[in-house]
Amino acid sequence: MRKITPGSTVPHITIRVSGKLFEGHLSYLDQLVQTARACDLWALLDLAHLEEVDRSALLYLMRGEGQGLGLASCPKFIRDWMDRERGLAAA
Repeated sequence: MRKITPGSTVPHITIRVSGKLFEGHLSYLDQLVQTARACDLWALLDLAHLEEVDRSALLYLMRGEGQGLGLASCPKFIRDWMDRERGLAAA
């Protein structure tokens, strides 16, 4: 499992996601992530300008984090929701 940290030397590509991320966008986003993997690159999603997500998109981000993609500049509201979802799954 690769983890991208500042100054990391792991070959990666940054995919900037902004505005809204909904279930209907996931197939295209997954194509980008899979293409990066096929090129032996770590897909790093920059979420700094992401304003709205639905639950399907949130679960996609949760499943993918550390398993083929990394999340950068993840807004607090998304991290908080991820933490709540993980808590529900553990209960």
